[in-house]
Amino acid sequence: MGYKFMSDEWFKKVKELTEEVNPEIPAATADMKVNITMTSDEGDKDLCMAGGKMEKGHMEGATVKIILPIDLAQKMFIDQDKTAGMQAFMSGKMKIEGDMSKMMAMQNIQPTESQNVLTEKIREITE
Repeated sequence: MGYKFMSDEWFKKVKELTEEVNPEIPAATADMKVNITMTSDEGDKDLCMAGGKMEKGHMEGATVKIILPIDLAQKMFIDQDKTAGMQAFMSGKMKIEGDMSKMMAMQNIQPTESQNVLTEKIREITE
C-alpha cells in the first residue's frame, strides 16, 4: 500500500520504518538541523531533518531553512535526484535561508548503507 507523500499516514509509516532500520548517521550530519517548507496548492507542509531523520513540523534551532515546491521535494528526498535540487536552486524554485556553507557541505556526504536501505523502504511506500 502506498501513502501520499507528506500525509499524516506517510509520516507515521516513515517513523515506523526509521525505528525498524535505525540507520547509522554520518558524523558530519549528526548535528545538522534543517527545517523544510514544501509549498503546494493544498497548502504548505513542514518537515524537519535532524540527526539524519525526518519528522513532521519545524524545530527550534535549525541552522538552515529550505523552501521548495512539494513535487521537487519528492524528487530530491524520495527519488534521490541530486540534479533536481541544484537546478531548482539555480533557477530560484528552491530558496535556502541560513547557513549556506552547511548546505553545501551536505552535498558531499555519502549516505550510509543503512540510510540507503531506509530510503529504499520509504520510496516503496510513497505514492
